[in-house]
Amino acid sequence: MKYYLGAYAASPNHSGWNAELEVAFYDELKALPNVKGLEHPFLGSLHPYDDSWLLANIDPAWDYVFTCIPGIMNALGQNPRFGIASLDEEGRLAALDFMQQACTAIHKLNAHLGRSAVKAIQIQTAPARHKAASSKAALQASLQTLMSWDWQGAHLVIEHCDAYVDSHLPSKGFLALADELEVLTQLNIHLPAAQRLGMVINWGRSVIETRRVEGALEHIKAAQAAGVLSGVMFSGVSDQNSEYGAWCDSHQPPRLSEQVLHGEPGSWMTEQVIWQCLAAAGHAEQLPILGAKIGIRPMSASIEQRIDYVRNTLAIFDRYFAATP
Repeated sequence: MKYYLGAYAASPNHSGWNAELEVAFYDELKALPNVKGLEHPFLGSLHPYDDSWLLANIDPAWDYVFTCIPGIMNALGQNPRFGIASLDEEGRLAALDFMQQACTAIHKLNAHLGRSAVKAIQIQTAPARHKAASSKAALQASLQTLMSWDWQGAHLVIEHCDAYVDSHLPSKGFLALADELEVLTQLNIHLPAAQRLGMVINWGRSVIETRRVEGALEHIKAAQAAGVLSGVMFSGVSDQNSEYGAWCDSHQPPRLSEQVLHGEPGSWMTEQVIWQCLAAAGHAEQLPILGAKIGIRPMSASIEQRIDYVRNTLAIFDRYFAATP
């Protein structure tokens, strides 16, 4: 089995751009045998610093899943009404313009590789509901527009982020899972199977929302029951105020254990709960999107240390599939 890796979260370039350092990091990534490709961050252009650098240094065999959350969070910092689910029409159209830039970047990457290498694009249902109004109707209208564009085969999926709830301040605070699932199922009624929209569950963001480990499992089961589960990305979280922060979407590695030698002691994302989620997904090996995104602390960690964390995390998946008939 091979998996997608949100490698940008583990990059040694955490506060600037050093091309030489990133080359060394990518060379190590390309040597990992169980990496299918990258969950690639989209901020408005193909690469946040240098498109040419990216095209010259990626593995031509890798596949890609774009994630729009880095660019969306940047945009929300400037305009809290930004988002494809926004009731503010100006904010909704700004989000569609951003998505058009993502579509252009996908074309550029595919053209360079000479194939449809971008398999999916993860869309998030901004804005934050405690700062601006959003709705299912606005989301549906935006998705209908996006479906009319040429994505060169990339699957359109909503990545569920922690929804706004009354009990605590959110990290993202976007639409509720039930609302997202309702819109997806309504739109999918009229679509052939190959064009149906999907849902990706991010483990950490579901736990941030629910404040329970079981929350991620419940979200996976809900998306599965709705017939739209397209993937699971594993990214940890904790209630402890470590270098990662309490209840922060900082992509904690799995919990340290006898088998996970490079992990985070306070992480709620244990090997056991990862296995439970993979089992709940049902034929997890067939999911179009399956992988991990982990951040590394301390920030001064070497490339070798960063790769050790990545290798240990992906080994959890390998052990699951080796043990599953």
